[in-house]
Amino acid sequence: MERALSIIHDHAKAGAALREQFFTANASLLTTAALTTAKHLVKGGKILICGNGGSAADSQHLAGEFVNRFLVERSALPCVALTTDTSVITAIGNDYDFSQIFARQLAALGQKDDIFVAITTSGNSRNVVLALQMAKKLGLFSIVLTGEGGGEAGGYADILFAVPSDHTPLIQEVHLACEHLFCQLVDYFLLENPGALKI
Repeated sequence: MERALSIIHDHAKAGAALREQFFTANASLLTTAALTTAKHLVKGGKILICGNGGSAADSQHLAGEFVNRFLVERSALPCVALTTDTSVITAIGNDYDFSQIFARQLAALGQKDDIFVAITTSGNSRNVVLALQMAKKLGLFSIVLTGEGGGEAGGYADILFAVPSDHTPLIQEVHLACEHLFCQLVDYFLLENPGALKI
C-alpha cells in the first residue's frame, strides 16, 4: 500500500512541477499560437490535427472542443482530426504505407490559411513528420506539440511546444492542458478581443 501511495504522490509532484515549468516558459508562445489560429479562422481557414495513439485521442478531443464548443457558447469552428476516418486511413495504409496516412489527407484537405496541429510525444513519429513536410509544401502554418528536444518534427514547426520531459504520461498530461488553454485563448481572441485580430 505504501508503494502505491508513493507512486501517486511522486507522479502528482512531478506532473505539477513539469506543468509549472512548461507554462512559465511557453505562456507567450501559447498566446501567439492562439492568436495566429484565430486570425486564420477569421480568414476562412480551418484546423487540421493528427497524432498516434494517445495523441490521436488528443486530436479528436481538440477537434470536438472546436467544432462543438469549449467553455462558452459560440458558432461552430472548422476543425478536423485526421485520425477518425478508418476507411481513408486503411486505404492509404494498404495502397501506400502507414507513414502516409496523414500526409495524404493533408494533400487532399489542406488549403491556404489552414492551421496544422501535429501531436507526437517523441517528435519522431514518421507519419507525423511526413505530414509536417506536406504542410510545409502546402504553405500551412504548423503548430507542433512534442516531448523534450522536439525530435525531427520540431524542425518543421512554425511554433513548437516541446515539453521538457521524456516521460510519455507526463508529456501527454501537459499536452492536454496546453490544448485546453489553446481552445480557451482562441475563443478569447474571437469573442472577447476581436480587435487583436486586425492585421
